[in-house]
Amino acid sequence: MQDITSDTHPMRDGEELPEDSLGNYLRSHLPTDITADQPMTLAQFPGGHSNLTYLVQFGDREFVLRRPPVGPVAPTAHDMPREYRMLAAIHPVFPLAPKPYVLCEDTAIIGVPFYLMERRRGIIIRRDLPPEMGDDLSLRRRVSESLIDALADLHTVDIEKNNLMHLGKPVGFVARQVKGWSERWARAKTTEVPEMEHLVEWLRDRMPPDPSRPTLLHNDYKLDNVILDANNPARLVAILDWEMCALGDPLVDLGLLLCYWSQKGDSEARREAISGVTVLPGWFSRAEVVERYAARTGTDVSNITYYEVLALFKLTVVIQQIYYRYFVGQTNDERFAEFGKRVAGLAEAGWELAQTGTTTDHLGLNVAGRHQDMA
Repeated sequence: MQDITSDTHPMRDGEELPEDSLGNYLRSHLPTDITADQPMTLAQFPGGHSNLTYLVQFGDREFVLRRPPVGPVAPTAHDMPREYRMLAAIHPVFPLAPKPYVLCEDTAIIGVPFYLMERRRGIIIRRDLPPEMGDDLSLRRRVSESLIDALADLHTVDIEKNNLMHLGKPVGFVARQVKGWSERWARAKTTEVPEMEHLVEWLRDRMPPDPSRPTLLHNDYKLDNVILDANNPARLVAILDWEMCALGDPLVDLGLLLCYWSQKGDSEARREAISGVTVLPGWFSRAEVVERYAARTGTDVSNITYYEVLALFKLTVVIQQIYYRYFVGQTNDERFAEFGKRVAGLAEAGWELAQTGTTTDHLGLNVAGRHQDMA
């Protein structure tokens, strides 16, 4: 659900929505008090390398429409019906998940399945700090804390008590992740990248056991997938992008958060492939991220390097899948032309971490002794 901001733009060429059929469908599926005598207006949210998001308005009522990207997509990816059903089950027990309103599986309406959910306004931090954040270093630390605490809260949702066991198969989740993402890499690669083959073997050889208590997983938890309160940025108002939500090992989420959490000393390839915001003074280090999570949940994090490596591997595959679509002419979006270089750099960073573990050598250290420079 990426790239939802307070700003929109006209729909990009090739990504337009058929207004008449969409409007007729939504008017017949939304409550009449929302649509009655109100014109429908459409705009597109900027950015987005994966699913596409649009602002749908009926008068002063705002919704977000989610649909898959244009062109062929990887098998089982961009599953809008699944994401809708996940949100419908999770929202009542975890309100930071937005409320979904309408699911359409009829491809005659806009050409692909889509769904409509509530819109929540606020700040999203991407590659640059928004002006609302200013230069307040203590605010950056409070945002760091809130982001970790929200993840911990998600992982404490009782999946049995709240009848969420139908949302996934936690047994063997990490093994399926390694197998599935390795196969995605094999299907999408456009050139040989030796580090990726090394990582496949490394991940298979070090497979962790299933956790004794599986949890609800967001499975794409990172700074630009949350919305912060514009009046109090240290407070989260929503968590976005539940497409890959699952049940399984909570360290999968923590490892992915670390993957996207840049810090001083990271290679240029790693910093440039993801947002470099957290390199700035005031933000937690990756050490503090892990230590706060462990303190909040009591989870054993001694093997967290494995999960960070897995996350870097998955991110590399995602970027390769996007590049593959550009490489074979399934999309002409020039934003993707340089993604092949990103793949090579991230693969190298992942393999270096697998060999050294140096970016998560934080265990047993005092939090106060490992935070980034506040000056």
